[in-house]
Amino acid sequence: MASEDVKTSESAVSTIVNLAEEAKLAREGVKAPGPALLSICKSLVAGGVAGGVSRTAVAPLERLKILLQVQNPHSIKYNGTIQGLKYIWRTEGLRGMFKGNGTNCARIVPNSAVKFFSYEEASKYVLAFHPDILSIGFQQGILWFYRQQTGNDDAQLTPLLRLGAGACAGIIAMSATYPMDMVRGRLTVQTDKSPRQYRGIAHALSTVLKEEGPRALYKGWLPSVIGVIPYVGLNFSVYESLKDWLLKTNPFGLVEDNELGVTTRLACGAAAGTVGQTVAYPLDVIRRRMQMVGWKGAASVVTGDGRSKAPHEYSGMVDAFRKTVRHEGFGALYKGLVPNSVKVVPSIAIAFVTYEVVKDVLGVEMRISD
Repeated sequence: MASEDVKTSESAVSTIVNLAEEAKLAREGVKAPGPALLSICKSLVAGGVAGGVSRTAVAPLERLKILLQVQNPHSIKYNGTIQGLKYIWRTEGLRGMFKGNGTNCARIVPNSAVKFFSYEEASKYVLAFHPDILSIGFQQGILWFYRQQTGNDDAQLTPLLRLGAGACAGIIAMSATYPMDMVRGRLTVQTDKSPRQYRGIAHALSTVLKEEGPRALYKGWLPSVIGVIPYVGLNFSVYESLKDWLLKTNPFGLVEDNELGVTTRLACGAAAGTVGQTVAYPLDVIRRRMQMVGWKGAASVVTGDGRSKAPHEYSGMVDAFRKTVRHEGFGALYKGLVPNSVKVVPSIAIAFVTYEVVKDVLGVEMRISD
């Protein structure tokens, strides 16, 4: 009985000490560590909202880019960034600026949620090399396998393996959401003058499946996959080169404690992303054009309002390249590049600012509710 009394007393003392510590933390305004799941959900929600807000903010530029990519060369309606935006506003109003954005957000929000969560966790892993590449999971798996093969528990991935992990992650993520992207392309270019109207995401998906078959949802998939390789490769090399140069030269005092600040890393990421997108851009144009093939009652932007020359039909990626260059010149492979480049920096900046704001808001709400 005595031993039981001692244990009870020790338990009571321990409980009192714990309560005292919690009260002290509360008085000092320090929040005790919460469940990991709650923190993960908070980051995922903030990341999803950030992705949706940033995409919506640049939606007019995104829509104009696609219109420039696929419009019939014999019936030019959109001729440059400023003129194109004015034409959309004049002919379709505010709704026209954001046409197709709902589908884009449905595709981007879950992707962005995981991306920002990965970015948040990146500082815990030496192997994470770029905040815009969803490859942490792949890198961890490859790192584990690499260490098993080498027998070295301290081994780190080589740049080539990290690059491969990023490419694999990009290809799988793109393939998983590709039907949504294909449908978004068609929803984006249809106007009030289109002979037939998709009423939304579900209607567009069901119509394509019924009239063109399941394979139609992956039209343009091959150039998308090929485009991932130079995009990821240049992202990696340009980002790492810029980072190394800044760390060595320290221009304008950007380096603190041998580390780059968040803003500087974001600027490096934006520059790397712009270079990667520019080099892989012709593949994006071909992808969009292939997505329009076989569309019954296609949008007037694609058909040219029924004028003398119909849009080209492509039998595959090589045929699309050949016909585009032959009939429109090499410059056609870069149609829409200007609005695409203009939206890169504000999109990234808005995404990260929104992410931090939403995280702060969720943090305040969680503290109040607790």
